[in-house]
Amino acid sequence: MPQKTRLLAAALGILLITAGCAGRYSPPENPTPTPIGGIEQTRFTDGEEIIAKVTGDVISSVVGISTSRYVEGDAYQQGKLVEGIGSGVIIDSRGYILTNDHVAGGNPDSLTVIFHDGKQRDGQTVWSDPAIDLAVVRINGNDTYDAAPLGVSANLKIGQTVLAIGTPLGLQFQHTVTAGIISALDRTVQVPTDMGENFMEDLIQTDASINPGNSGGPLIGLNGTVVGINTLKVNTAEGIGFAIPIDVAAPVVDHVRRDGTYETPYLGVVGYDKEIACYYKQCEDLMSGVYVGELDPRGPAAKAGVRGGDVITRIDGGPITKMWEMRKAVYSHKIGEQMALSVHRGGQDQEMTVTLEAKPVD
Repeated sequence: MPQKTRLLAAALGILLITAGCAGRYSPPENPTPTPIGGIEQTRFTDGEEIIAKVTGDVISSVVGISTSRYVEGDAYQQGKLVEGIGSGVIIDSRGYILTNDHVAGGNPDSLTVIFHDGKQRDGQTVWSDPAIDLAVVRINGNDTYDAAPLGVSANLKIGQTVLAIGTPLGLQFQHTVTAGIISALDRTVQVPTDMGENFMEDLIQTDASINPGNSGGPLIGLNGTVVGINTLKVNTAEGIGFAIPIDVAAPVVDHVRRDGTYETPYLGVVGYDKEIACYYKQCEDLMSGVYVGELDPRGPAAKAGVRGGDVITRIDGGPITKMWEMRKAVYSHKIGEQMALSVHRGGQDQEMTVTLEAKPVD
């Protein structure tokens, strides 16, 4: 039992014994909380008031997501049903939910949305992109829901207080709220995927507790807006979790709100921020921009004249310094639209026009 709780119990015990000796005890009509150490325990600090208010405003927009899919077997192994649990946040009152691709991607056979009040609804995935581990789910039907407002992640500061809300450890601890700070920005994490190792760049690092099942849930600023989507944690350490900046998802959310779905345009480039490019080249020779590490020779960028080793410095006239900026610029377009690239190669700048295409099946 905590020290303060023991002191309170002892104080109450003495009061009741003394009152028993004097006869029946009648509590006052409006009892005043007993101060402990001179502090009234029912009074919140300003910071606690803000956290409690933000939680109350947002928590009804956070949902659990349960999926199941049948995985075909082969000559050596029977097929099996694979089930998963994650979190999501409603970002449109018509029932659109932002979550992780590893929670709702891959066309699950069934998808159930679990609300804060315990109600459940069926849903379906309308967009997903494993490259950035994001997906959008649509709740079936025409009901309206509480939606959380989206914020801006570009303005985040290290040390800023944030909240993580989700359903950790399956559905055992639904709608758990944890608080922490932004520990770092622009983090890069190497993660295994079905296609091999992949770099997730420009992530928000936080010490707000993120556990299995929190994936897809929102990272909330104290202004009550969604600033990131929680995605993973470091299992070998405590207090190191990561969220995808909301700015990456913002243009996709805009498309889905307008059209009901979105097909991700394909550029045909695997790029790296300067920090990752340092692993492949001498950092002294690197300039600001996104480095073309891998290039699909049949993709739109290659058709426009982009080469491996080029540095993409501007898209549609705007500066590009990080991968999330390049993705945001690409996602602001649709398939078939043109995009202007400024490319640095061999000490010279070149201008190119790329026509975005649909992502090839293979």
